[in-house]
Amino acid sequence: MSIKTKIEKRLRVKRRIAGKLRGTTERPRLVVFKSNKQIYAQIIDDTKRVTLCAASSLEKDFAAAGKPKMEMAAEVGKLIAAKAIAAGISSVVFDRNGYIYHGKVKSIAEAAREGGLQF
Repeated sequence: MSIKTKIEKRLRVKRRIAGKLRGTTERPRLVVFKSNKQIYAQIIDDTKRVTLCAASSLEKDFAAAGKPKMEMAAEVGKLIAAKAIAAGISSVVFDRNGYIYHGKVKSIAEAAREGGLQF
């Protein structure tokens, strides 16, 4: 058995999760991606292969500029929830994208729940 890099391990988990999760028109998929500096969230309808709304820490009107990453993640969660509610989406399937559910990923999920999304 060869030693795998951190990214290869995450992608392997991501493929396993992707086989089980599908976003539909009624319950689209909320996907989280994090880089070293930024955090992104998208709501995707897999049946139509369309991104319904997206939020990231790079947006112009982003309030958490210069804040710690955990606070930035919470702001992105609130922002994606507000955009989803405005688009008429109230229930989603959460896709952690192979990341462990703690830290920034957990912060986005909890903020999105507080913002009115159900998953």
